[in-house]
Amino acid sequence: VTIKGICERAGVRAGSFYNLFESKEQAVLTIVREAIKGVDPDPEGAGSESDFDLVAAYVRFIIEEPELARVYFVVALSGGLTDPKIRARVVRHHEERLHRFTAAHLRHRPGLAEEIATRRMEALLAALNGYALQSLIDDDFDLLGHVDTLMAFEAEIDR
Repeated sequence: VTIKGICERAGVRAGSFYNLFESKEQAVLTIVREAIKGVDPDPEGAGSESDFDLVAAYVRFIIEEPELARVYFVVALSGGLTDPKIRARVVRHHEERLHRFTAAHLRHRPGLAEEIATRRMEALLAALNGYALQSLIDDDFDLLGHVDTLMAFEAEIDR
């Protein structure tokens, strides 16, 4: 993806692009964030979603927007490793997602200590990221099957 290609497809001049975004990577991350909002189970932020709802939304994004998901992973991984601004943005996005997953987890398990909930959701997000990356690389990877197994394990822990 080049800035020229982005501008041609969007029908804007490069100067207009740079009025909106500092870099191509920032544009990609912004577009991905908007696409993720499109599958958000609680777009108003009312705090009504469960961790299962958030997992379903994550998986829906990967399945419904595979090209965008692939670009996000490329930018997050390559840019996150080499560009401090992109790294900060990717880390901030992860922290926001972790906070939201933890809050949802605690809403439905009020007796659980916040530290334990945070660690559980960190592990869940790590697994989801790994599964998503694998599914984008390997067309034969059973993303839904693996996520179902992961969530069954999560439910078993709660018993």
